Amino acid sequence: MNRKRMKLPQLMLCSFGACLLHLCINPVAAEQPLSVRLSVGSSWQTRNDVQIPNSDQGTRFSLRDAVGSGPVPAARLEMNWSMYKRHGLRIMLAPLSYSESVEFDQPVDFDGQRFAANETTRASYRFNSWRVGYHYTFLNNEVSMFRAGATLKVRDAEIRLGQSDADSSNDDVGIVPLLYLAGSYKLNDSWKIRADLDGLAGGPGRAIDAGLALDFALTKRWSLGAEVRILDGGADTDDVYNFAQFNSAAVALSAEF
Repeated sequence: MNRKRMKLPQLMLCSFGACLLHLCINPVAAEQPLSVRLSVGSSWQTRNDVQIPNSDQGTRFSLRDAVGSGPVPAARLEMNWSMYKRHGLRIMLAPLSYSESVEFDQPVDFDGQRFAANETTRASYRFNSWRVGYHYTFLNNEVSMFRAGATLKVRDAEIRLGQSDADSSNDDVGIVPLLYLAGSYKLNDSWKIRADLDGLAGGPGRAIDAGLALDFALTKRWSLGAEVRILDGGADTDDVYNFAQFNSAAVALSAEF
């Protein structure tokens, strides 16, 4: 696997730390509220069906059955900036990848190569998600918050299989528009429920990323929470068939300035 990609979680931690250090030193740098949230946990795949190409020249197989459900490391870094009154910008970084050794119980035709059965095969899967979006806050008071907007998601995906005498990969970098919804409800002075959704379905595929969290206020600005998330989607085109679902659990550290 590309060594630079292996360092993405460390890069996210450094970015999170740099943002917090700058804001702690100069908390009035942002004219309007800025929030930063880092989530770190594990993800389990419940489905990952692949066929490339999506024709009789490709074999449909399950990476989930071959590799197992996991877990694999999962991390997210999200920043929300309320620029002007109810208008805001959002940036989100979410790397996700794994690489495992498997043995297929039947020959697999994948992206122009044949991979023999009962032979050690290196299977790698990557689905990194980089997003930027706009949101409008419809409701924001001492108890509740609700906002809606649109997200542009940069999908950085790759599926690779490798054996001693065969190696093939199919990668895809593209931009996907998504609908964004988010809200929170304050149970009391210490506890808050949060929910968010990036999603769109139609045509040859779908993309859904939904999360639910419970946060505890450590101080006026800092909170610690636990969250669960579902990532589901894929595409069914002439070139590619791939639908995957990952469920994750994480702890999250948030700061608001």
